[in-house]
Amino acid sequence: MMQKYVGSDVTSMVTLPVLIFEPMSMLQKMAELMEYSYLLDLADECEDPYMRLVYSTSWAISVYYALQRTWKPFNPILGETYEMVNHGGVTFIAEQVSHHPPVSAGHAENEHFIYDISSKVKTKFLGNSIDVYPLGRTRVTLKRDGVVLDLVPPPTKVNNLIFGRTWVDSPGEMIMTNLTTGDKAVLYFQPCGWFGAGRYEIDGYVYNANEEPKILMTGKWNESMRYQPCDSEGEPLPGTELKESWRVADAPKNDKFQYTYFAHKINSFDTAPKKLLASDSRLRPDRYALEQGDLSKAGFEKSSLEERQRAEKKNREEKGHKFTPKWFDFTNEVAATPWGDLEVYKYNGKYAEHQAAIDSASSSEEIDYRSTEFNPWQYQDLAAN
Repeated sequence: MMQKYVGSDVTSMVTLPVLIFEPMSMLQKMAELMEYSYLLDLADECEDPYMRLVYSTSWAISVYYALQRTWKPFNPILGETYEMVNHGGVTFIAEQVSHHPPVSAGHAENEHFIYDISSKVKTKFLGNSIDVYPLGRTRVTLKRDGVVLDLVPPPTKVNNLIFGRTWVDSPGEMIMTNLTTGDKAVLYFQPCGWFGAGRYEIDGYVYNANEEPKILMTGKWNESMRYQPCDSEGEPLPGTELKESWRVADAPKNDKFQYTYFAHKINSFDTAPKKLLASDSRLRPDRYALEQGDLSKAGFEKSSLEERQRAEKKNREEKGHKFTPKWFDFTNEVAATPWGDLEVYKYNGKYAEHQAAIDSASSSEEIDYRSTEFNPWQYQDLAAN
C-alpha cells in the first residue's frame, strides 16, 4: 500500500490518523524557535561581530531539542494563524498563506531583533523513513546596527516510521551568514552512527569575510553549545578556554508528548494577546480534543476541518477568487535554497496596527477563549458538505 509513495513528497498527499499527532499545529511549532530568544538579544547587544554569530547560531540550534519529538503537528488550515506575546518582550505572528503547496509565513519582533520566515517543507518518503528538506528563508535583523543574518538549516531525517522506535536526526551543515559583513558560521551536525555514536554532536567555526576561522564552536543540540577563540588554523588560542553560549532548559519528566515547559506555554492562553484572532491554532477543535485525550473527537474534528477546507477551495475556484493572506503579502521575490526555490512572503505591518487598535480600545473585561469558535474561513456562510 505504502510502496506507491516511496520517493514521493508526501507533505499533503496522505491523510494520516490522529493517533500520530501532537496537540499543536505547525504554526505553533514555528514559534518554538522563540524559546531562547534572549540569545538574539545578546547578539544585538554584542560589540564583537564574531560573538554575534556565536549567539545567533546557538539560538538557531536551540530549537532542535524540541524538533526531536516524533509526534506530527497538525497541518495548518489555509488562513489559520498563531499569535504569541508575553515572552521576552517578543510579539510573534504566523499565518498559513498557501495550501497547495503548503507555505507558512512568520514574523517576530522585540526591542532587539526582527525575525522573518517563509517556510515550505519538502519531503521524500523512503519506506521506513522520511527525509524532510526545509525549503525556507529565515532572516534576522539585529536592530542596533541593522545587521541582517540569513539562516540555512540542515535537512532532517525521521527514521523507523513503520518498524522500530522512531527517532529524528539532522545530519548536514547549518550556515548562518551575516549579509551585512560577509562573516559566517558553518556548523556540521554529525550523523548518528552505529549504537548512537556521534548523535547530537555539532562542530564548526565562525569565519570572517575572508573565510578565516575566528571562533570554534562545539556541543550537542540536545544539551549545550560552547565556543573558544581560535587561530587561522582553527586551533584554540593559548590562554583561552571553552565557554558556554547556550544550555537546554529543564523539561518536564515523563511528559506524554515530550513537551518542554515552553511548548506547554505555547499551547496555553497565557501567551495569547488581549483579543485573540478567531483563526488562532489554539482554538482548533481537533487540537483541543487531542490535548484532552479524546482521540475519537479529535479525529472527527480533524476530518470536519479538512472537509470544510476542500469545500472552500471548490467554492473559491468556482467563483474565480484567490485567497489573500491578512498579515503577509506575496512578493515577486524567489529565494534559492539547496533543495529548490521558494516564493517569499513579506510581513505587511498590519498586525502591529491591529494590536495597537485593540490596546487603545481594550477594556478590562475577561474573555472566555473557550467559547470562541475556530474561524479561519474565507466564506463564512459555507458549510462543509
